[in-house]
Amino acid sequence: HTPDRIFATFRLAEECGIDTILTNPMLAPIINEYWDRGIGKIQFIAQCKGKDHKGLLENIAYSLDHGACAAYVQGAAADEYVKAGHIDWIAEALEKFREAGIPAGIGGHHIETIRACVEAGLTPDFWMKTFHHHEYWSADLEDQHDNVWCFDPDETKAYMAQLPQPWIAFKVLAAGAIKPKEAFRYAFENGADIVCAGMYDFQVVENANIVTAILDGKLDRVRPWRA
Repeated sequence: HTPDRIFATFRLAEECGIDTILTNPMLAPIINEYWDRGIGKIQFIAQCKGKDHKGLLENIAYSLDHGACAAYVQGAAADEYVKAGHIDWIAEALEKFREAGIPAGIGGHHIETIRACVEAGLTPDFWMKTFHHHEYWSADLEDQHDNVWCFDPDETKAYMAQLPQPWIAFKVLAAGAIKPKEAFRYAFENGADIVCAGMYDFQVVENANIVTAILDGKLDRVRPWRA
């Protein structure tokens, strides 16, 4: 990926109506160059994490300094912070994001992480939660070797249904195990407000058209749209 190829993909995404990407903040300089050269205006949501408290705060500061339009505590990191009893780190991150005037989110691979944050009284502006079904062959393997990212989709659907904040679902394709048309419909029908999906440049147009067709059609959805 040369800068020019990356910029071309950003432009293609914008032409398809995609105005925001999610990224590791370490990649922010290439987005800043895209802006500075006047090529386009695509925004980025920063996924913030750190191996320790200091690292998390440094990552947050870097994201804010480089123009993130929103930020959240990255899912795997939030899982670890909750498990280690550091929910206060997540609360502090929300404060830092809001002090900068941007939407503040919390991520999680485990629904227990989301539940723990709610029970601790944290109220983010949005949630980032993994979501996909298990109807693919590798999901049924006894050992988990990076083949499942939403461990209980039914419980996730039920719990997220009661939360009033927007829900961005990620890992919806289960790393390519589920086709986009099926994955996107499943996410939207079961309560997700936005999907975050990784893709190659040659998949952008097709995936944008798939989402447009799904949202223009009939959806069997119960949870109110939150975003």
